[in-house]
Amino acid sequence: MKKQFLFTLLILFSVISLQAQETPVFTRQDTLRGSITPEREWWDLTYYHLDIAVDPEEKTIEGKNTIQYQVLEPQQRMQIDLQPPMQIHKITQNGEGLSFEQDGNAWFVELEKPQEKGEVNSVVVHYGGKPQVSENPPWSGGITWTTDSKGRPFIASSNQGDGASLWWPNKDHMYDEVDSMLISVTVPEELMDVSNGRLRGVEHHKKKDTKTYHWYVDNPINNYGVNINIADYVHFDGVYKGEKGKLTLDYYVLPENLKKAKEQFKEVPRMLEAFEHWFGPYPWYKDGYKLVEAPYLGMEHQSSVTYGNGYQNGYKGRDWSLTGQGMKFDFIIVHESGHEWFANNITYKDAADMWIHESFTAYSENLFLEYFFGKEAGSEYVRGTRSAIQNDRPIIGIYDVNYSGSSDMYFKGANMLHTLRQLVNDDEKWRSILRGMNKEFWHQTVTTEQIENYLSERTGMDLSDFFDQYLRTIHIPTLEYRFLNGTLAYRWSNVVDGFDMPVQVSINGVEKWLEPKEGKWSVLKEVPADASLKVDPDFYVSYMDLTVE
Repeated sequence: MKKQFLFTLLILFSVISLQAQETPVFTRQDTLRGSITPEREWWDLTYYHLDIAVDPEEKTIEGKNTIQYQVLEPQQRMQIDLQPPMQIHKITQNGEGLSFEQDGNAWFVELEKPQEKGEVNSVVVHYGGKPQVSENPPWSGGITWTTDSKGRPFIASSNQGDGASLWWPNKDHMYDEVDSMLISVTVPEELMDVSNGRLRGVEHHKKKDTKTYHWYVDNPINNYGVNINIADYVHFDGVYKGEKGKLTLDYYVLPENLKKAKEQFKEVPRMLEAFEHWFGPYPWYKDGYKLVEAPYLGMEHQSSVTYGNGYQNGYKGRDWSLTGQGMKFDFIIVHESGHEWFANNITYKDAADMWIHESFTAYSENLFLEYFFGKEAGSEYVRGTRSAIQNDRPIIGIYDVNYSGSSDMYFKGANMLHTLRQLVNDDEKWRSILRGMNKEFWHQTVTTEQIENYLSERTGMDLSDFFDQYLRTIHIPTLEYRFLNGTLAYRWSNVVDGFDMPVQVSINGVEKWLEPKEGKWSVLKEVPADASLKVDPDFYVSYMDLTVE
């Protein structure tokens, strides 16, 4: 079974690798989506009110989004994003219609009222249509329209990467998170909508046989984290006594899965206990924590995590690490909830830096295991995931065109962080660094440079070559060594210029730290004639014996 699973993984990643090696060709639309254009940079998001009606039979969304913003610099032209086939019907400010023009996914609005620096203004965007259907959720963006086992509508959004503008108009760039948001979703009377934040109330419309759910998000939220989940849900709840007091836990599942959910979702308090230990307080006490059954595998929608892992441990019942450790937890509950700290609390500004989300969250999986099952269990798991690393292209993508790096940002990124922990060589210090990161960048959007600088400062090491090696190249550092006349000579190869990462080895079973240099031999004297060397397996490196017999 393990061999079959590994073979499947290798085929999957081979296809991804071949696709990734193609030189990307970028268009004007990529730039409009991926860069902070002049029509974006002069205004700062403060509030959204997304007010929509979802028609499951027609598979349409109709409604409006009120976009409130503060003027940073006086300009009159605004970019709003909405992807075809969705269409903007009209845009108003202070009740007056505005002129606008479409350029692919971007819509440029001409504001008539003079925009004065410091003012808080708003525009209302009326729109509608049949949004893109997700062909492979959550990896391809759009809306999933399906039914449950009894034929009732089962609907959800998922749009990371492709953009929230697939189904609602917004400022679709990660650098500017809205400060708070009201999400109003009208659905047929027999259905329920679950979205982000806390439920303010439900309005019933008897004449139309519909009802509107009002969800309020009392924190900054990234666009792709905004979601709708529509079904004939049943609800149960709980409370977690965490670092910042009582955290409400709300669960929404299909009726036929209620019994299984009540058992499987016991993983949630365990996840919170482990992650608050490692990362600090759950970032959204005001908005609570929700786990919502969805018609796809799952995703990290802020305070509204979606779940479709079949109420079983592992990743769809399988273990990414092939060690058995991955079967000790529900991958989707742990991984997608880990994103509440890394993706939703600390959010990349540019898609090229998506590794900040995925590397730390993939790494959180082995920290969860360590918390409950011991340090070696966590280490064995993260080492086991190396079999899926492709080293096809760098983890960091291309800036300003909405282009992320290699899928290695998951497992290679996790192993990079695990290696960094070995360099710190102080578990409590490492924990304080992770907790401090969530405090330092609390509810912020960040760049790779900020994260690199923080880690260099807090570890007390110059990590520039370390990150250049693991984030910006596809090469695994290789420790070359040779024994000669009672000495050990060693150096780094396959590395960036100046790479000098220390590494822990054992020589005839005795642990020792070496400090190799890039391309330059260092020598350790008084080594036994029959010596053998092994590199600590918790370092993501390779090693090569050049001793001539």
